[in-house]
Amino acid sequence: MKRILAACFALLLLAAFAACGAKPEPVSEPEPDPVVTEAPEATEIPAPTEEPEAESKIDLPDGVYTAEFKTDSSMFHVNEANKGMGVLTVKDGRATIHISLVGKSILNLFPGLAEDAQKDGAALLEPTTDTVTYDDGETEEVYGFDVPVPVIGEEFDLALIGKKGKWYDHKVMVLNPVPQN
Repeated sequence: MKRILAACFALLLLAAFAACGAKPEPVSEPEPDPVVTEAPEATEIPAPTEEPEAESKIDLPDGVYTAEFKTDSSMFHVNEANKGMGVLTVKDGRATIHISLVGKSILNLFPGLAEDAQKDGAALLEPTTDTVTYDDGETEEVYGFDVPVPVIGEEFDLALIGKKGKWYDHKVMVLNPVPQN
């Protein structure tokens, strides 16, 4: 989030200088600040040891739950047959939600930012082939994913890549877990 705010601030400064006809010298000065701001975060992100600690903060008993999976995009969401829900599994304070998507156009997910998903050694989430059944009884094969959940009720980063080969950043949230019987 800090990286996004720093980038927005830098863009606003650049736009303000460009609109005022500023000289090139002041324009070049604000650019190092976002780069300097991003550098410490980049060193923090590859340290995946922070993520498991966050995952251990899931305050639910071990078990299987039905939970809402919300995204920031109308193009990336749970299949309508599942009514926005996924299957949340909690074991030893760590949680994973299985979601079935709307088709097979999303090829991989990455728990984090798109920038980090493209780095060598990034652990991408591979799809499963799920069969969903719609209200009218029709079935369809779609891709599903097991997404690590670092926290319940708060947004977290989840990047995706589709058939076009471009990574996209998204914010997702897991809400309202209900134990399955």
